Amino acid sequence: MAQEVQYSGTGRRKDSTARVRLVPGSGKITMNGKAIEDYIPFANLRAIVNQPFDVTKTSGQYDVLVNVNGGGFAGQAGATRHGIARALLAADPDFRDALKKAGLLTRDPRMKERKKPGLRKARKARQFSKR
Repeated sequence: MAQEVQYSGTGRRKDSTARVRLVPGSGKITMNGKAIEDYIPFANLRAIVNQPFDVTKTSGQYDVLVNVNGGGFAGQAGATRHGIARALLAADPDFRDALKKAGLLTRDPRMKERKKPGLRKARKARQFSKR
């Protein structure tokens, strides 16, 4: 039995981590065992997940298998996009220029700011009144 070719990449965003595998196929995206339409209810986030394929003009050429955990819908979509971009880079190093120019290979460093003592949240303080 011949080993099927697959490419993998890990993506991260906020508190989410996505382990992505690309397998040559018809373009079906499966996240945590569910179709992407069932897993992510927002069309704009599904478009974010598909950005690497649009940039490299490879829509419908790979089936995507994703294991993602941590964070919410937006973080998971961003982590999946990052993982797909890295996996496409493993599939064809010629995609590097297009993916880099679109900013898909850079891990987004923005994180939640920590809560400080004496405040209600990271920056929110109690209302001040002189009297």
